[in-house]
Amino acid sequence: MKAYLSLREAAEKWGVSERRINQYCAEGRIPGAQRVGKAWAIPADAEKPGDPRRTRRQGKTAPAKTASGGLIDQTNLMPLMNTAFAPGKCRETVEAMAPGPRRDIAMAEYHYFSGQAEAAAKEVEAYLTSPDMGARLSACLIYAYSNLTLKQTQRAEFALGELNASLASAGEQVPELRAAAAFISFTGTVLLHLPLPEEMPQAGSFLSFLPPGLRAFALYVQAHYLYLKQEYDHSAGIVEATLAMGASAYPISAIYLHLVAVMDYMSMKQTDRAEAHLLAAWEIARPDDLIEGFGEHHGLLGAMLEAVIKPKWPEDFKRIIDITYRFSSGWRRVHNPKTGHDVADDLTTTEFVIVMLAARDWTTQEIAEHLKISANTAKSHISEAMRKLNVQNRKDLKQYMLL
Repeated sequence: MKAYLSLREAAEKWGVSERRINQYCAEGRIPGAQRVGKAWAIPADAEKPGDPRRTRRQGKTAPAKTASGGLIDQTNLMPLMNTAFAPGKCRETVEAMAPGPRRDIAMAEYHYFSGQAEAAAKEVEAYLTSPDMGARLSACLIYAYSNLTLKQTQRAEFALGELNASLASAGEQVPELRAAAAFISFTGTVLLHLPLPEEMPQAGSFLSFLPPGLRAFALYVQAHYLYLKQEYDHSAGIVEATLAMGASAYPISAIYLHLVAVMDYMSMKQTDRAEAHLLAAWEIARPDDLIEGFGEHHGLLGAMLEAVIKPKWPEDFKRIIDITYRFSSGWRRVHNPKTGHDVADDLTTTEFVIVMLAARDWTTQEIAEHLKISANTAKSHISEAMRKLNVQNRKDLKQYMLL
């Protein structure tokens, strides 16, 4: 009969933390590991996963040089995100690009950000092993997020693992390569609320090596990271400064910057400012149907979509909620096992956003006024959510929320 080790036993054997063992298992890096409830059983004869940096130094999957002789061509690094275009001209801008990796990656970005995950995943699949690291890193990021929406968890975890491995192998000799790998890995990790890789440098150390559009998105990721640390003023300050310095010229980055500002201001109960940023994001996104970000951030926006978008654009709201259900389902399959944080998965989207506000100490009356519903209706939603989660008071709701 085959022997197995617990997370604690494997951690002691290999000299790492239990959290690291949990991450190895979730990423599929320990052959034969089996999930048992919320824990893992690790084969007693399993070997500790190797250091990706050492593997690449030995030449197994070393970053190849591009046609120009360099290790990284930032032209193919999330090109649509890094392109300025007028709202309503997104697809036209992509189609005007010369045929090749840049156009292919940009088209996948367009499909992903407009809620067409299946098309995006198919378009980048061929670039997952590309010797062009700009295209490869972009492909892994798009492939990971697309497959979360498609509920292809193993494919998403594979791509996320590739991102972290690329960061580990980037080294310090080529700043542009290190910056590209850090930017993509930082984006892939923070937006899924996962632990940062051990090799993650400070954002300030790689920002200057990124082109303007990507620098703007990296600052959005930094603001999102500060939001998760509950540094709402600091996060909002970064957003306002980044937008003031010209980030609005890059629609993809601008949409996401405005959305994290909504998160910050709702956390500070500054609903007027939150609404202004939501409408600014919507004005940029709607002409090109770039609605994916609204679905991804739904639970964090403090019911602002329900209060502002739903009454005026009900059909668009329905499509955003469809994205929310699909993305959040895949996201939880990756997030919950890796973090041990069981974010609620059996609430309706309305129940979830109302409970998010309740968990942030909004009163029933404040929630009702925000959503323009009766206090009894708000109370009913909270009571039903508490019943589903089997908790007795509002304080206990926090463990199931994105706080």
